Amino acid sequence: MNKLLIASNNIHKVNEFKEIFSNYEVISLKDININIDITEDGKTFEQNAVKKALEIYKRTNIITIADDSGLQIQALNGYPGVLTKREVYKNGELVGNKKILEMMKDIKNRNASFKCIVACVINNDNILIGRGENVGTITYDIIGSNGFDFDFIFKLENGKTLSELSKETKNKISARRIAVEDLKNKLDKFFSEKNC
Repeated sequence: MNKLLIASNNIHKVNEFKEIFSNYEVISLKDININIDITEDGKTFEQNAVKKALEIYKRTNIITIADDSGLQIQALNGYPGVLTKREVYKNGELVGNKKILEMMKDIKNRNASFKCIVACVINNDNILIGRGENVGTITYDIIGSNGFDFDFIFKLENGKTLSELSKETKNKISARRIAVEDLKNKLDKFFSEKNC
C-alpha cells in the first residue's frame, strides 16, 4: 500500500483525505513529528500547493499532498484569491465578510467562485494536480450560521450560502472535495499504469 503524507495537521482535512484515499496509507505531519510553517507567497493557488508539497517531500521522501484554496470575485479581479486566508481574520476576529460586502456594495456583478487546488508530489519528476470549484455569487448580507470564513457571503447556484448547508452536505460538494476526488482518480491511474 502506497503511503501518502498530507501536508496538514488539520484533523478534519486529514480525515477527509483518509476517507477518499481509503486504498492508501494516509498520514499527517503530526504522525511523523513535523511542525513546519511554509510561507505561501505564490501568485496562484497551484503555486502555493506545489510549493508546500515539494518542500515537505524534500524533507521526508514520502509522497506528499498539499492544497490551497480561496474565494475569487469576478468584479474584484479575482480578489481575495491567494490572500483569502490572510483577509478573513484580523487579531482573531472574522472581518473578511464585512470587508467584502463593503467593497461590493455598489457592484451589480456578484459572480464569484471558490477554487481549490490539490498538489501531489510523487517524486522529483512527477507532480499531479487535482482541481475543484464551486460557482456562485456574493450575497448582499451575511447569511447563515453553520460555516466559517467566507461561507456566510458565498451563495451557490442552488440559492443557499455555504453556511446554510449541513456540515455533511457541504463536505460532499465543497471545492476541496471535488479537487481531492479529482486527484484520487489521477493518482490511481498513475499507479495502475506504472504497474502494467
